[in-house]
Amino acid sequence: MEPGWGRDTGRGTPPAQRGQLRIADRVLSRIAELAARDALGPDRVGDPPRVTVAVAEGVARVRVGVELPFPADLGRWAAAVRAEVAERVGTLTGIPTREVVVVVERLHPVGSSGRSSSDGAADG
Repeated sequence: MEPGWGRDTGRGTPPAQRGQLRIADRVLSRIAELAARDALGPDRVGDPPRVTVAVAEGVARVRVGVELPFPADLGRWAAAVRAEVAERVGTLTGIPTREVVVVVERLHPVGSSGRSSSDGAADG
């Protein structure tokens, strides 16, 4: 028997019986923030997305605060953020995401700072 391995653990023991993995909420928040940034694209306006995550009974609930260009299809932007965050959190952590709430916290008029923006979310 290898040092540090008990009678009930070791390479031959199924993973579910060896222990458990806990992913901190701040890790989920960071993954969700990066996913939201990617969904908004490289020409996003305003501050980076603000994310809070709560995990209860193995299921994540995520809130993402974003700043968007205006005029634009806000529903389409929000849907793109919601889909990307839910997919990325679930894929990278294995924790299902029950709900992703996207809150538009501020609108930035396009053209006022010389920037241009498309009328919707990034292609894809």
